[in-house]
Amino acid sequence: MKLALIESIIIAIMLVAVITLGFVVFGSRRRVGQLKRSSAEITQEERRVFDFLHGLGAAFSEGVPAGELHRLIVEGAEHILKAGGGALYLTDRTGENLLPAFLTKGCPPLVILPPNLATGEDSSAGSVESYLRLHAVPLGKGLVGEAGNWSNPRFLRRKTDLPAELVAQGLGSLVIGPLHYRQKLLGVLALCRGPGQDPFSDTKLELFQAILEQSAFALFNQAIHLAAGEKHALDRDLQIAREIQKILLPSDAPELAGYELGGLNLPARTLSGDYFDFLPIDNDHIGIAIADVSGKGVPASLIMAMCRSALRSHSRGELSPASVLRNVNRQLYPDMKEDMFISMAYVVLNRHTGEALLARAGHDAPLIFRAATGGVECLNPKGMAVGIDSGGVFDRFCADFPFRFGPGDLLLLYTDGITEALDAGGDEFGVQRLETELRDHPGEGANETLHRLARSVRSFVGNQPQHDDITLIALRKTSAS
Repeated sequence: MKLALIESIIIAIMLVAVITLGFVVFGSRRRVGQLKRSSAEITQEERRVFDFLHGLGAAFSEGVPAGELHRLIVEGAEHILKAGGGALYLTDRTGENLLPAFLTKGCPPLVILPPNLATGEDSSAGSVESYLRLHAVPLGKGLVGEAGNWSNPRFLRRKTDLPAELVAQGLGSLVIGPLHYRQKLLGVLALCRGPGQDPFSDTKLELFQAILEQSAFALFNQAIHLAAGEKHALDRDLQIAREIQKILLPSDAPELAGYELGGLNLPARTLSGDYFDFLPIDNDHIGIAIADVSGKGVPASLIMAMCRSALRSHSRGELSPASVLRNVNRQLYPDMKEDMFISMAYVVLNRHTGEALLARAGHDAPLIFRAATGGVECLNPKGMAVGIDSGGVFDRFCADFPFRFGPGDLLLLYTDGITEALDAGGDEFGVQRLETELRDHPGEGANETLHRLARSVRSFVGNQPQHDDITLIALRKTSAS
């Protein structure tokens, strides 16, 4: 009896042990299966992250357009976090607004729609999509705008985390954060899921932060490459414009029996706002003009081209330089901005008699070296700049000033780029140095004078940058005839 009882107890214990061992084995296998699944999920996630980074790297190496990079960022992030949709907003040039750069079709609206769109009253095809792709979000306003002011990304998973209007528009859960690079806000990236999808988990927040960092790096570098490309294109366009502008300036001075004539233009930038010209008037007379447009660069060069056209149209057959400048002023005044003007000096020379007339429109007074005395005279008739007055006041001030060339005399026309050139101490080259240069080199030819003056001003300023265009014209009478 006792033996049977003992056997029963042993059998029961063994049965319990077997059952327990079965549960342990089953649990172990289950945990092993879970670990295998977790390992597979981690491997897949790593693969998705690798594909995302590889896509960004390929974008740089292949130089994809901006729109393609935006798509890669959103769709890559969407793939990694298994989101239902995504949106990328980028800051505009002012930094005050966020503009939609890429929105997937599965992304619910992240901005509150106007009532007619939210209620479906406007049933025109693509109305909601068009609104979302064109709607700028002010920084700090709405969910997207507020995210731009955050330091870190956030998960918004409950209805209480989200604006009721966005929930009503189909938003279930959201992960959203700012794109910062070097403490500069580049935009906002958002991934979302609909109401029927599982919400995002907190474990993915660190992964999303990494996505933000890599995306911001990619966007910043693309902006650098884009700016470099735009600068290269602009430099090329400016160089073409410079070549065209050089065509507008005389390449060589005309031959004048008994005279030497030359001109020199040294622009401070690629384009110059200075202008000089030699104008055939008739068989006996030639016009010599110099002008300086206020400002520099492209705007000044465009005004310079307008000035050239007006001067050439009014100089033919007109022996009075003052009359020419009056007509030029009337033509250009309506098209001149209030803060722009042109200073000009215009000489009409009788090549046979040596007699000349000068009209000055607010320009630096020309200098003439007199070979007979060794002195330098300043030719300083009155005159106001072109483009300031419509004609009533300008015409009263602008008048012809007569003078005459003697053998060896040299006339110098110049723009203030040479007299206002500064050395390292802030001192100007000045008019007195120009006069000294003319007196100290009597008998020098016109072109030799121009190049010597250019060397002198370069030596004077040293390593200081050239701040203004420099233009010079020299006219020297070589004989008594």
